[in-house]
Amino acid sequence: MSVELSNEEISRYSRHLILPEVGMAGQKKLKGTSVLCIGTGGLGSPIAMYLAAAGIGKIGIVDFDVVDYSNLQRQIIHGTADVDRPKVQSGKETLNSINPEVEVVIHETMLTSENALYIIEPYDIVVDGTDNFPTRYLTNDACVLLKKPNVYGSIFRFEGQASVFAPELGGPCYRCLYPEPPPPGMVPSCAEGGVLGVLPGIIGCIQATEIIKLALGKGEPLINRLMLYSALDMSFRELKLRRDPKCPICGENPTITDLIDYQEFCGIGDEPDEPQAHPDEVSVQDMKKAMDDSSSDIAFLDVREYDEVEIAKIEGVPLIPLGELPQRFMELDPNQTIYIHCKVGGRSLKAVEFLKQQGFKYCKSVAGGINAWSDDIDSSVPRY
Repeated sequence: MSVELSNEEISRYSRHLILPEVGMAGQKKLKGTSVLCIGTGGLGSPIAMYLAAAGIGKIGIVDFDVVDYSNLQRQIIHGTADVDRPKVQSGKETLNSINPEVEVVIHETMLTSENALYIIEPYDIVVDGTDNFPTRYLTNDACVLLKKPNVYGSIFRFEGQASVFAPELGGPCYRCLYPEPPPPGMVPSCAEGGVLGVLPGIIGCIQATEIIKLALGKGEPLINRLMLYSALDMSFRELKLRRDPKCPICGENPTITDLIDYQEFCGIGDEPDEPQAHPDEVSVQDMKKAMDDSSSDIAFLDVREYDEVEIAKIEGVPLIPLGELPQRFMELDPNQTIYIHCKVGGRSLKAVEFLKQQGFKYCKSVAGGINAWSDDIDSSVPRY
């Protein structure tokens, strides 16, 4: 089917049309291209918005989450009025307001091994805007099996990276770069480690640029290259990548010929229908009861960072950041019961594990951390 541009579209894309590398033929290519954005968060926001503005004809957005206040610092596709709305609905409205000529298809679902091939197959290019390892490996494997370019990006704190994984175009895949995922909990999430608000805008714009270049067939895409960016240094570095001939999915003798269980592959177990309390955990209600009991000999400890205490704190709880615990655990009584909290409960469990190795017998992690305290005990304590 031939693609034509209306007079309104010619006016809209005039700054593209006067570029010799784009012109009418190139703009028609963009209109004839379909892109699937996996995620409408920090990376997905600028990616989808710039693709819509550029005139990509069909944009699919995959997400199952709802907008949270903490998203608004960087996820510019959503506004304050969108809090608690499904991200795909908010995203679709924004994209349609930017460019009503673009077809926006929403997939309000989690990408899984059962639906990934079905969802990805109709699109020409896939862009990875995810923030977790199971979905990254799933996206990679599905793209390799379907021979679709996978435009990759990731962000953390002040740093980001981007590449184009496309074995069908002679480059490596994500598994060639990262054959195995890190152990669960080894890499903090953005919710734990933070992220500079403008960072996903920079990396997302780079991903959008690569998509447009692929659609136009112009320039040198980031195939066989990994671009590394540091916002603090304002520096870009580039690493050369090679396709791994022993890669289990894109190598010479692939052993992965279908999608697998990516939660299991990344060492993440299924959530039980009725989660059972961890033997090393107590509730925030338990902590509150102990703090109110004047006869209690239970001690309390906060293992967050100093700057987190500036945001929110529980009065009367001393601080030893988790990273300082190996040098300062002697300050604690190994024979005393200690309730340990952090932001959401992950670091406090690590602290309990470490202290047990040092001979502490009665340490407990406070499930849900200070955020659960804010939700269930004292709403005046900020939730962050």
